[in-house]
Amino acid sequence: MIEKTAFHRSQTLGYRNGYAVARRPTVGIGGDRLQVDQLSQAELDELARKAPCLTYGQPKQAPPAEFIPAYVAFDKKVLKFDAYFQEDVPTSTEEHYRIRQVNIYYYLEDDSMSVMEPVVENSGIPQGKFIKRHCLPKNDVGDHYHWKDLNRGIDITIYGKTFRIVDCDQFTQAFLESQGIELNPPEKMALDPYTELRKQPLRKYVTPSDFDQLKRFLTFDKQVLRFYAIWDDTDSMFGECQNYIIHYYLMDDTVEIREVHERNDGRDPFPLLMNRQRIPKVLVENAKNFPQCVLEISDQEVLEWYTAKDFIVGKPLTILGRTFFIYDCDQFTRQFYKEKFGIPDLPRIDVSKQEPPPVKQELPPYNGYGLVEDSAQNCFALIPKPPKKDIKLLLSDNKVLRYLAALESPIPEDKDRRFIFSYFLATDMISIFEPPVRNSGIMGGKYLGRSRVVKPLSPVDNPVYYGPGDFFIGAVIEVFGHRFVILDADEYVLKYMESNASQFSPEALASVQSRIRKPEAAAPELGSKQAKEDPGVQELEALIETIQKQLKGHPCQENIREAFQIYDKEASGYVDRETFFKICDSLNVPVDDSVVKELIRLCSPGEDRINYYNFVRAFSN
Repeated sequence: MIEKTAFHRSQTLGYRNGYAVARRPTVGIGGDRLQVDQLSQAELDELARKAPCLTYGQPKQAPPAEFIPAYVAFDKKVLKFDAYFQEDVPTSTEEHYRIRQVNIYYYLEDDSMSVMEPVVENSGIPQGKFIKRHCLPKNDVGDHYHWKDLNRGIDITIYGKTFRIVDCDQFTQAFLESQGIELNPPEKMALDPYTELRKQPLRKYVTPSDFDQLKRFLTFDKQVLRFYAIWDDTDSMFGECQNYIIHYYLMDDTVEIREVHERNDGRDPFPLLMNRQRIPKVLVENAKNFPQCVLEISDQEVLEWYTAKDFIVGKPLTILGRTFFIYDCDQFTRQFYKEKFGIPDLPRIDVSKQEPPPVKQELPPYNGYGLVEDSAQNCFALIPKPPKKDIKLLLSDNKVLRYLAALESPIPEDKDRRFIFSYFLATDMISIFEPPVRNSGIMGGKYLGRSRVVKPLSPVDNPVYYGPGDFFIGAVIEVFGHRFVILDADEYVLKYMESNASQFSPEALASVQSRIRKPEAAAPELGSKQAKEDPGVQELEALIETIQKQLKGHPCQENIREAFQIYDKEASGYVDRETFFKICDSLNVPVDDSVVKELIRLCSPGEDRINYYNFVRAFSN
C-alpha cells in the first residue's frame, strides 16, 4: 500500500551572487532522509553514463556531462615563469647595461597576465609590480597572449620590452605537458654584472714579496739592450718616417726612446721621445677608465709588462700608441739574445724606401671647348703655355691654297652665294670669305676666321682635321654644320699639287687639272698643249655637256652626290661597280642610255671601281 504523497526532488542548482552554482541535495525524494551508505559521486557519474539495455525500443542517450565554468575549473590556478630583460644604462661609467629579473604570471581563469619584479635590497630601483594584470596584446592585429604562446627558452615582447623566459615552476610544467606542449630545456638565469661586482669582497692591500733587487742591480748594472727602430707615419696628414733608438735597461726592465737627428733636418733638438720608465703591455679590464694622466700605473692595474723577449728584430712593437718597427740591434744585444733565449742570429732588415715609379700622366677627356691642343696645356702646367708650333711653319710660311665653293642649302637665296676658302699650309687653318654682291641683300665679308676645322664623325678626344688632300673639285667640306662644294681653285693650287703629288690622290689631282686647263683647251689661240696631249679630258667634258643638255631637269639631280658619299666612307671618290649600279637604279639614273654608258666607261680607270666625281657633274648644274 502506498502511503507516500510527496514525490518531489530537491533542487541541485542554486544561485549565489547572481551566478548559477551546482549543489548537492541534502534530502531524498519527498524530503526523506538519505541513507548513510548512499552512492558516492563517482558511482553516480558512472550510473549516469551507463546506457540501459532495453528489450524493446531504442536506448535513451546518456545525459551530458556536468558543465563546469572556466572560472570554477581554473580558479586560483596560475602559471609562473621566470624571465629577465636587459636595460641600457647610458648615464653610468661603471655599467653599460643592467639585467633585471622578473616573474611572469598567467591566470588561467581569464587569460590575463602580470609581470612582477622581485624586490632587491639597496638596488635603488622602484621594484614590485612591473605590469599590472590584464590581457597583454600580442600584435597590432588585436590578438592577446595565450598560454600556448609561452614556453621556456623563448623571447616575448611586451610593450616594447623583450623578456627572455628561462624556466617555470612544477605546476606550470605539468599543466603545459598535459596539454600536449613540448617544453624547451630550462636555461640559466642571467645575472647582473654590476650586482655581482658589488657582492665581491673588498680588496685587501698586501705588500707583495719580490726577489732580491740588490742582486739584480749588481748583476745587470750598466747592461743595456740597444735597438734601432723606425716609426712610419706617412699614412696620416703631414706624417713622415722617423728613426729612433730604443734602450732597454736589464737592471729594472725600463725603456727609453731617443730620437735620431741629422744635420739640417728642421727639427727641435729634443734628445728623448720617452723618458726611462716601465711600459705596460696588458692592462686589467677595470683599468680602462684609470686616470693615467694624473696617477702612476702600479702593478695592480697591469697584468703584464714589456720584457726583453718582446723586443725582437723584424717585429713591430706598439708603445704608447705608436707602432715602432725594429730593424736592427747592436752586437751586445745579439749576444744576449743568443745566450738568454737561444736565438742564434738577428739579421738587419733593410727599411730604406724605394722611390715609386713615376706616375704616367693621363689627360682627362676633352670637354669640347677650344682646340684639343690648347685644352691639354692646362694639364701640363699651372700657367698654361701655347702649344709648340710645327717646323713646317718655317717651310710653308705665307703659302695659301684658295678655292671657290658654293653653299649647299635648301634656301633659294643661298643658291647663288659663292665663298672663297683659304687653306694656310703653315698652320693647317681655314678661313672663309664671301665676296659682297651688290643688291643681293646679304652682307659679304669674313664668314669664318682662321681656325682648324674638324671632319664630321671624328672622335672628340682625337679629332681629325681637314688637310690639303681633302680639297679638290667636287669635294664636299662640312664646316660646323654647313656643307660647301668645291667648284674651282686657283693656278697655285695646281702647281702645289703637282709638286707634291704624293700628298694627293690621282683623282683629286685630275679633277683640278681638268678644271683649270679646260679654258686653255677651249681657246686654240692660246696654244694650249694640254688639250692636244690629253684627248680623254676633251671627250669627258664633251660627254658631260651633252648629258647635261639631254637630261636637264632629271629628278635624280638633287641627291645623287649624297647617295654616293654615304657609301664612300674614306672620301676617295670611288665606289665599286656593284654599289654604283645599285645607287643608279635606286635614283632612277638612265644607265641604259648610250651616252651615259660611254660616260661610265670614261669614269672607270679599272674593272672594279668607278669614279663618281665626274659622273655626278653630268647630273648637276
